[in-house]
Amino acid sequence: MSLSVVLLLAIVLVVLIRGGSLKAGPAVVAVLFGFFLASTGMADDIQRFLNSIAETINSIQF
Repeated sequence: MSLSVVLLLAIVLVVLIRGGSLKAGPAVVAVLFGFFLASTGMADDIQRFLNSIAETINSIQF
C-alpha cells in the first residue's frame, strides 16, 4: 500500500475522531486491527483487492 493511501486513511481517521463520529477507544481498536491484520496471511489478498479497485477507478474515463 502506498504512503498516500495510508496518509489519506490517517486524515479520515483524525476527521472522524474530531467530528465526534468515532471515539478514541474504537479508533485505537481499528488501528490495532489493521496493524495485526497486515501481518496475517490475508494481507496479500487484501493488497491485491485494493490494487484492483484502484486500477478500476484509474481506468474510468470521464
